Amino acid sequence: MTAAKEIQTMSFGKNPHVAKAELAEQKAKAAGDENTRASAWRDAARQWERAAEREKFDKRIAEYMANAEAARREADVEGGSDDGSSAPGPAPVAAPKPLDRTSLN
Repeated sequence: MTAAKEIQTMSFGKNPHVAKAELAEQKAKAAGDENTRASAWRDAARQWERAAEREKFDKRIAEYMANAEAARREADVEGGSDDGSSAPGPAPVAAPKPLDRTSLN
């Protein structure tokens, strides 16, 4: 055997958590409300960590862990405002209209 011969790996050994993490990030970017967005970012961070656990190469492990940290920062930032001030309290809820019993039947 020559030293120049390459060993090819099979493609079905890909890390499935990378695709799951990318999908969770897409869901977070498309989410309509803050709670859903933060939850999706946290799910993405969890999937990036799982991808790092399955990875064999140090460079990819570091990349996936950096992605997990970035996703957690996004989840934490989403609840606050961009200028660093504290988030406002809950929006006031309008009082319900009184029930008109004559219109029931």
